[in-house]
Amino acid sequence: MNNVLVIADLHAPFIKDGYLEHCKAVYKQYKCNKVVFIGDIIDNHYSSYHETDPDGLGAGDELNLAIKQLKPWYKAFPNAEVCVGNHDRLVMRKTFTSGVSKRWLKAFNEVLQTPTWVFRDNFKHNNVLYTHGEGGSNLTNLLLNTRLNVVIGHFHTKAEIVYNASKKDLLWAMCVGCGIDIKRYAFAYQERNCKRPILACGVVLNDGTLPIIIPFKY
Repeated sequence: MNNVLVIADLHAPFIKDGYLEHCKAVYKQYKCNKVVFIGDIIDNHYSSYHETDPDGLGAGDELNLAIKQLKPWYKAFPNAEVCVGNHDRLVMRKTFTSGVSKRWLKAFNEVLQTPTWVFRDNFKHNNVLYTHGEGGSNLTNLLLNTRLNVVIGHFHTKAEIVYNASKKDLLWAMCVGCGIDIKRYAFAYQERNCKRPILACGVVLNDGTLPIIIPFKY
């Protein structure tokens, strides 16, 4: 059986303390043999197109802390697949805006010192599409448009599973929440939002047939 642990948005260096231990426990409990990070493993707050905190970390310091915070994740899950999220791509977008050729850019795993992680926009296993999820929060529409089972992240305040049945098939879509520390300055934009982030991870069990969300109790 192919059992997949799905790790939600980390936004290093702003990961919630204890979230790694939660994911390691879930991996063991559900006998997982594959790991997919669903995207936004780094935050790149300093490089955002939105307002940034003038008192926050500079580019070098934030990146150094992110690399340091990801080291135990790499040690725990050295053979993971990583969906590239919108925050992961911020530096690439800024380079493009500046008119700099992408040939000057290093690969994600070289920069983050995670040589065996595989970075792609999406992955497909057992009729399940794993993708970060920009462009649509409606899970039913997402599975109808792809005609696949789908796992996404991106939406920090959403952790849910929806099903859709037709005469031909039964499909599902899952959003796995996030693993962020809401008290960090990078998430100040959400302070006045009545909806709060849902800290969780997901598993997809039995060769893509059984999705489960496991909340992180902190």
